Amino acid sequence: MGVVSYDSEITSPVPSAKMFKAAVLDSDNLIPKVLPQAIKSVEVLEGDGGPRTIKLITFGEGSQYKTMKHKVEALDKENFTYSYSIIEGDVLGTTFEKISYEVKITASPEGGSVCKNTSKYFTIGEVDITEEKIKAGKEKASAMFKAIEAYLLANPDAY
Repeated sequence: MGVVSYDSEITSPVPSAKMFKAAVLDSDNLIPKVLPQAIKSVEVLEGDGGPRTIKLITFGEGSQYKTMKHKVEALDKENFTYSYSIIEGDVLGTTFEKISYEVKITASPEGGSVCKNTSKYFTIGEVDITEEKIKAGKEKASAMFKAIEAYLLANPDAY
């Protein structure tokens, strides 16, 4: 098994506490609302939203994937950190054992937020992950973050 890791960073004018609440704590409800073409639904299969919670994500009509399960690894509401892993689903294919994400949202000097994300791809055997695949993953994560940001900017009283 190999591990391929990459980091990304996205800035937003939305304050960090508000962004964390929307993008992490209420993502099960918000993401299907702001990106219905990507995510149709999120269902908690076991747990209470904290560590060891298992969620079933059903993709939208426009997605090439059907479903995936992800497991919450860690959640720190005071420090705005969140870790989870995709543990099942056609998103993994025959290439990946799992994909893990570590997210930290911090305050920016301008009053907004900075979202730092580390993604780790755990491959089955020796697999070469191309720069194109990494770029595509970064673009999807950025689009999701920007969709949440747009919703929060358009709905300043939300959260």
